Amino acid sequence: MRQTSRRAFGKMAVGAAAAGLLSACGGNRTSAQPTAAPAAPGAAGTAAPQAGSTIRVGYVPVLVYSPLFVAQERGYFREAGITVELVPTQGGSDPVVQLAAGNFDAAVGGIGAGAFNAAKQGVQFTIVAPMHSERPPLATKLVIGAKNSEVIKTVADLKGKKVAINATGAATEYWLDQALQKNGLTMQDIDLTTVAFRDVPAALESGSLDAAMLGEPLVTINVDNGILSVLADDFIDGFTATYLYMGEPLLANNAASGGFMRAYLRACRDMQGDYMTPELAAIIEKYTQVPAAVVQKASLGQYDPNGTIPLDDLATLQSYFLARGVLEYSELLDIGSLVNQSLANTAAGELGNQ
Repeated sequence: MRQTSRRAFGKMAVGAAAAGLLSACGGNRTSAQPTAAPAAPGAAGTAAPQAGSTIRVGYVPVLVYSPLFVAQERGYFREAGITVELVPTQGGSDPVVQLAAGNFDAAVGGIGAGAFNAAKQGVQFTIVAPMHSERPPLATKLVIGAKNSEVIKTVADLKGKKVAINATGAATEYWLDQALQKNGLTMQDIDLTTVAFRDVPAALESGSLDAAMLGEPLVTINVDNGILSVLADDFIDGFTATYLYMGEPLLANNAASGGFMRAYLRACRDMQGDYMTPELAAIIEKYTQVPAAVVQKASLGQYDPNGTIPLDDLATLQSYFLARGVLEYSELLDIGSLVNQSLANTAAGELGNQ
């Protein structure tokens, strides 16, 4: 496992790899609101943040990235002696792509086939902590149209049916594979297609789809509206597919990166068990535009209080995507070369390991 990243993010490979990242490293926004404007290009990630400077963090305004919002609103970043600007972007992997381009100092996002392919091409990214994991009832569920609930009663009934994921090579593809395997099916038993999360409810209601993976809060909103029914939400337990990334300049600044990590872990520690409160829901609404009432009903993401990066989960995803034929290489990458666990270990020790 590396203690610092191999070198600064390689801009030369970003253009070639960005398309793959965008299509396969985290999917689509799940907020029902219009997407935010992408962050303007800048030079924030090209030099180490100096004392008093602002750390720019790219994120997608969705529920699972709530620790960032909590750390900001509860003043944890400020108490760590740093100023953080949270910059919303449009797509699931936009923050990571822009981090690689030097526009952000840190970012949160998923990891999928596109990210692994980008790493192989030379795009340098450093995972410094896990973001959210999912436990039943999952925040990303397998859903069907409500009017089909008498026809499709179990996952086994999806044999021969058209089922959607949000993007080929995204973690949701692995989610669906696990749901099928748990019920005696494989990917070969269904008609797999891709549909953006925002378009899933209409496609299921019209009958052009039979089932789909869908994330919160769209699940809760559309179940409440009588459009969708949940077919399964228990096929993954404790798996992590979203992460906190830092650029080399921020990692090189021990005071800034350490302060950021301590603040982040403080927020993660606020979000343990059945943690949702009206105050937290209001914070999340501010950053996602998802009504607090919906936030309080939605299934919750889970957060590691010590920031331990689950190497096994990363290895599982890489092996899965290799077997699916969506990786552009045949020899597995060293997962340890993509992560830096020391920053979270130090911060957790300073806070008191839990």
